Amino acid sequence: MASSLQPNGTAADHAADPNPAQQKLLDPQTVRTPGRQPSPQPTHLGVSGDSHVSHVLSESGPGYVAPTFEGKEQQMERVMDAVEEKGFIPADLVETEVKWFYNELGIDDMYFSTESADAIVSHIHSLYAAKVAAYARDDKKLEIRLEKEAADHAVYIDTSRPGISNLQGSGFESRMESKYFDGSRGLHSYRMESFRSKSKLPDATDEEASLRCYFIYQSVFKNQNPAPGETRIEELGDERFLQKATKNTLDIYQRILDVVAVRTGPVIDMYEIEGTREKRLIVGFKQGSALGLFAALSDLYHYYGLTSSRKYIEQFSNGISIMSIYLVPAPGSETNHAPIEASIHQVTKEISLLYCVPQNRFQHHFISGRLSLQESIYAHCVWVFVQHFLNRLGTEYNTLKSVLDMSNNVQAELLSKLKKRLRNETFTADYILEIINQYPDLIRSLYLSFASTHYVHTRGEQDDFLPTLSYLRMKVDRVLTDDEHKDLISKSAVNEHHEMVMTAFRVFNSAVLKTNFYTPTKVALSFRLNPSFLPAEEYPQPLYGMFLVISSEFRGFHLRFRDIARGGIRIVKSRSRESYSINARLLFDENYNLANTQQRKNKDIPEGGSKGVILLDLQHQDKMQVAFEKYIDSIIDLLLPPHSPGIKDPIVDLYGKEEILFMGPDENTADLVNWATEHARERGAPWWKSFFTGKSPKLGGIPHDHYGMTTLSVREYVLGIYRKLGLEQSEVRKLQTGGPDGDLGSNEILLSSEKYTAIVDGSGVLIDPNGIDRPELMRLAKNRKMIIEFDVSKLSKDGYRVLVDDNNVTLPSGEVINNGTTFRNTFHLRNQEHYDVFVPCGGRPESIDFSSASRLISEGKSTIPYIVEGANLFITQEAKLRLEKAGCIVFKDASANKGGVTSSSLEVLAALSFSDAEFLSHMCVQPDGTVPQFYQEYVKGVQAIIQQNARFEFEAIWREHEASGTPRSLLSDRLSEAITKMDEELQQTELWENVDLRRSVLEDALPPLLLRDIGLDKILERVPENYLRAIFGSFLASRFIYSMGISASPVSFFAFMNHRMASVRRGSGTSVRRGSAVRT
Repeated sequence: MASSLQPNGTAADHAADPNPAQQKLLDPQTVRTPGRQPSPQPTHLGVSGDSHVSHVLSESGPGYVAPTFEGKEQQMERVMDAVEEKGFIPADLVETEVKWFYNELGIDDMYFSTESADAIVSHIHSLYAAKVAAYARDDKKLEIRLEKEAADHAVYIDTSRPGISNLQGSGFESRMESKYFDGSRGLHSYRMESFRSKSKLPDATDEEASLRCYFIYQSVFKNQNPAPGETRIEELGDERFLQKATKNTLDIYQRILDVVAVRTGPVIDMYEIEGTREKRLIVGFKQGSALGLFAALSDLYHYYGLTSSRKYIEQFSNGISIMSIYLVPAPGSETNHAPIEASIHQVTKEISLLYCVPQNRFQHHFISGRLSLQESIYAHCVWVFVQHFLNRLGTEYNTLKSVLDMSNNVQAELLSKLKKRLRNETFTADYILEIINQYPDLIRSLYLSFASTHYVHTRGEQDDFLPTLSYLRMKVDRVLTDDEHKDLISKSAVNEHHEMVMTAFRVFNSAVLKTNFYTPTKVALSFRLNPSFLPAEEYPQPLYGMFLVISSEFRGFHLRFRDIARGGIRIVKSRSRESYSINARLLFDENYNLANTQQRKNKDIPEGGSKGVILLDLQHQDKMQVAFEKYIDSIIDLLLPPHSPGIKDPIVDLYGKEEILFMGPDENTADLVNWATEHARERGAPWWKSFFTGKSPKLGGIPHDHYGMTTLSVREYVLGIYRKLGLEQSEVRKLQTGGPDGDLGSNEILLSSEKYTAIVDGSGVLIDPNGIDRPELMRLAKNRKMIIEFDVSKLSKDGYRVLVDDNNVTLPSGEVINNGTTFRNTFHLRNQEHYDVFVPCGGRPESIDFSSASRLISEGKSTIPYIVEGANLFITQEAKLRLEKAGCIVFKDASANKGGVTSSSLEVLAALSFSDAEFLSHMCVQPDGTVPQFYQEYVKGVQAIIQQNARFEFEAIWREHEASGTPRSLLSDRLSEAITKMDEELQQTELWENVDLRRSVLEDALPPLLLRDIGLDKILERVPENYLRAIFGSFLASRFIYSMGISASPVSFFAFMNHRMASVRRGSGTSVRRGSAVRT
């Protein structure tokens, strides 16, 4: 098994290069796109001298001025009386203790004016009790930990040593952050003021220890419901804040608010305090986008020998948080740390790294100083990587597979179960973490190899930033070669498992082609990987490109099988810890299979297959939009060259070629693609028009759901079965998963006229053997409503509905359903009901596998005669073959569900063909709702092409099956493989160089409307050549295979091309228009 994951040498060869800046850089001079201008960035980083705004503050105070509490002296007298009356503190110490509390802890008047005398007495008693308790300790250590939590405010007072993060400490900052700040939203937001006591603790054994006080208050906003786009601080601020903040603070915060409102990530600013060494660090961000950042910031500046004198967190009613921290050197820190004038720049630079992963899994090593922040987050990223690529099957599994007979159902099922068990039980995430934690020294050495390849110190002595400590270490420690690391790991690892895990660090290092890890501003960490390390036995179809994206809210991949490829981005949610564990284990394989299915679907279009999957962390199931925005922005970091020194520095690019990704909507992302399109435009991407499909018509998108694009293809296969077998549609009994609320499900209902007898959706199951009421079903489909909204009075006496929350339901047959959710999840496997056709339009991958398929087979015969797989990966390939063997006619997803990809491809083609101005006038619905005439005609043309391509493939598969008896599921794959293989070969032949042939094929392949309104010459000029080559190859290959068959000989292709070339020579133009016969 150890041999299944090994470095491929791609980047490792660069690991020992002493001058990484001399490597290939993604830099404006080398890969800049003509006409591209500097653009807004996802994060704002402000430092001295980077703008026209002065970064030197003349105020000597804290930037806050608490209104004087006129009754403070009288309150203190009452408190003294109450304390003396209680008798807990000796009478001769009462005045000393009370005055110490009032005058020495740095607490401002706002606290005393807010708290009652009784509450203050309680706090003074708690502090005194801590002193008394210290005398009972053997070490006489004075530790004070006071906490008072209420719904609208809280107080925490803690003993702390300046500049030290204590792993065994109170943990107050993490506690208050999770309880109050992380959940701050809208009116339920909390602000904080924190002070360190001016004097040392009396009688404390630790001379450096002092008290840190935190005061938290629920925000009371001046304007609780601000208008969209409102950024005026006087409208958005908390009333206490507006009352206390100085003009300097208000001006600074106003600038921060203005910038955060238009950024994806944080705004980081630093100000000098005139006449002192104190620095004021300010971080602004959108609420909920940086959970755990406050406590992690303390660890960061402690690492660099700094401490805070006071800290503030302010919330604003437009959903923005701002932290303000006053930093000074920690006592005695400058003997082994850089001076604050240098270290503050390192802290500022690393905040965006911390923002990406505020609480990484190796934080304790960072807090203790064994690893730097970069090293600990690097280890965290590799830990994520290892989880997906170490649970491999190994040589033993492959040997077993080679000796078993896969056509034997029993042996195939046994191997399938063994495969799942090996992957699930070999290495868990916790076990991998436990192993990595044991090797901090190895992590440091392996990180140096990674850093020596990817760190770029771009401006030498003139750099605004001093290099980080990890970079300085690179200049002192020797960077080991990959072979030396192999030997070091072998000697250090205590057993084979440990060696496998740490070897994965070498694999990761060698696979990374480029990363935004060292980009000064970022919102998530992205890595472009060379996928050649994947074992061919498990992933027989080699990937072309792989992106890994990691953030605190999610992890995600983007995989593609060709340079020019497209596919949707989906977000996966988890309902429980067990569900998350399963989703995490299957994340990469599901992504790979989805992209592979897309690759087979895309046989008719120039793009190959791709897919992106975002898995939300278990604690962040409500962060879909945040996760999507970070995922997209961090990938764009690796696609665009930098333009803002100190903000977007050049990165090392071992890939060395420009990349463009084409994406679209998928599960849970349909409402987010408009943002992605606009964001790509704001960041200056020249390909913003084609970056995402499925966007709003106002941005030139063609919505699949509105025009039924995906369903049109699925319907052609259903109708093809009826046509071939002479079935009357209205008499066919139908089962459908994916209900009237979904894209595919609703349009399938609206376009069909079968007799629906069962529908399954997210809310439950609706059954009526006599036929579900058609008008009521149409009403739900038109309004995109779940079957929970169905009027059950319209069911016949034999009909019923079981919802997921139902328990102990008795069906008309007398059967009792104990659990509605279980019934819903397995209903499609029941054989009590009878159907003629099953069209899955929704559901999780592998809902029918080899084992469960047996429940749909009775006495060797399939209980459902026809299945058209509309939902991606709903049925495993082994299950399809088992059902076909039992007599079921099955058309798989890669053939049936390709209408959406065709629509998206033609949307991309229009975006690439038009200029920006033409695109806006021809393809974008106007603000007043006016739909351009071209757009209307183009959509109809797209629909016609989808239906024609589906008919071509249906007829080809049906014909091949009739001739050979080969299962249709295999024919679908072979057809896709034959077309894509021929497509790739044709693109590399000299046929492309024949200008007349090239023009002839493109005139056939391109939509007539584009040729009419733009002209072939302008299209050839505007569309990238590799994209035009892909159109050329895919059109010729698909038309040849559809007409001549999967096994057509080279002689057949010779005849095919001769016929076309004769047509070209005759000057008769094209012989095949999209709407004509298949044969040329």
